[in-house]
This record gives sequence, structure tokens and C-alpha cells, in this order.
Amino acid sequence: MMASLLERVGTLISANLNWMVTQALKANSMAVVDEYIRRVEDNLEALEDAAATVGGEAKTLRRKYEEFDAKAKELDGNIDLFLREGKESLAVAAQSRFNTVQRLAANYKQQAEAQEAEFQKLLDAKLKLEAKLTEVKQERVELEAMLELARSKELTHRVVEGVAGVTTSESGIGDIRESLQKRLDKAAAQSQMDASRLDNQMAEVLEQDLLERQLAERKKRLNLAS
Repeated sequence: MMASLLERVGTLISANLNWMVTQALKANSMAVVDEYIRRVEDNLEALEDAAATVGGEAKTLRRKYEEFDAKAKELDGNIDLFLREGKESLAVAAQSRFNTVQRLAANYKQQAEAQEAEFQKLLDAKLKLEAKLTEVKQERVELEAMLELARSKELTHRVVEGVAGVTTSESGIGDIRESLQKRLDKAAAQSQMDASRLDNQMAEVLEQDLLERQLAERKKRLNLAS
């Protein structure tokens, strides 16, 4: 289910805006753009629900891991204590319990990391889809104005010159389409650069977070204050 959601979102993010504009101009209608916006908004809502669910599960798994990891460390100390006191049978029992708890801690850690990675994927997809939605909504406003201008030109031409002037009217619409197409090509290139910068920024944040957690674990091991 999560994979299919991310696949749908990926398709929406990579949607060809130029194609949508061309279809809208051909049909003289905003229907194709409005349908795309509706699909994006529906999938954004699904993304938010999924991210909340996965994020909650990740926190639960992380907490379970920390609980079992703490218990494993406690048992590890108990084993040493029992051995120093010559309580062999207690040491054996504690060692058996330690093995089980340590295995559970490792499983919870693996699951937590997997869910955290999935959560991050959902957040990344949400950011990119929101950016795409903003871009399309902005283009919709301008495209609608272009279509209104084209309709106005057609109406004026029919009133003033009649059917004989169809070629001139179509030429005017072609000029509008060509102008809009050039602007969209430039916007698409800018969008690609923006997406690249966003990916780099998110990677830097994740790397910084990893380094901070590694240092925190090392300080804890060395009994250094945070």
C-alpha cells in the first residue's frame, strides 16, 4: 500500500506541465489541469495520513528498542556481578535472558530504522508534491488568463471581420501558445534546479542529525555531560 502511494505520488511529481498546458489550450478548457490539481490534493491528504501513521509506528519501535537495550545493558552488568560473587547458576540464567533481550533489542532497532527511513521518504515526497502543486496552481491562474484572452480575440474577430478572418485569429492564439510554452520551459528548468537544491538541503540535515546522534552516544558512553 505504501509503495503504491509513493508510486502514484512519483507519477504526479514527474507530470509534464507543458503537456497539460498544451491539452488545455487545444481543448480551450482548464479541465485537465483541474483534474491534476484534484488528484494531487487527494494524494497529499493520503501522504499526510500515511506519514502520521508511519511516524507514530517508528516512535513506538524506537522506544521499544531503547527499553530492551537498557534491559540488556542491565543484564550484562548483572552477569559480571554474579560471576564475581561465584553465583554460577544465576550467571547462566542471566546470560540466557540477556541473549533473548539483546536479540529483541536488535530486532526492534532494525524495524525502527526501517520505519524511520519510510517516514522520511513520505516527508520528502510530501515536500516535493506540495511544491509541484504550488507551481501548477500558479500556472493555472496565468493559463486561464491566456485562454480568456484567446476567447476575447476570437469573439472580437468574429464580430468585426466574420468568418474570413479565422486565419488571423488562429495566428494570435498560436502566438499566445508559443509565448506560454517558452515561459513554461524556463519554469520547468528552474523547478528542476529547485528540486535539486531541496534534495541537497535535506541530505545535509540528515547527515548533521546522524553526526549529532553518534556524538551523543559517544558522550553517554564516556559519561560526559551533554
